[in-house]
Amino acid sequence: MSTNGFPYTHYDLNDQRSGSVIEITLTAVANVRLMTHANFDLFKNARKHKFLGGVAKKSPIRLSIPESGHWHVVVDMEGHPTKAESSIKLFPPPKPAPRPRFNQAS
Repeated sequence: MSTNGFPYTHYDLNDQRSGSVIEITLTAVANVRLMTHANFDLFKNARKHKFLGGVAKKSPIRLSIPESGHWHVVVDMEGHPTKAESSIKLFPPPKPAPRPRFNQAS
């Protein structure tokens, strides 16, 4: 895909729960953007948008979903001379720790 004159790779994460973690593996330095569905629409139309992430100089990187909803990841090469291949893995939010049970004194 391409927008603003630079190519990008798009991953539609669909609905994700808060606390889910996305691990992005890259073969070169790239921009990684985690954004809501509304912000992805703005991005596609070359409009001002908000995202989590930025320039990824190490791989893999991990980003957490801050709130439940429809999310997207974009990997783009804007400002970088090489093309990066990418892949992602999704990890569900951690299960809450069990609450300790207290015995009653007799």
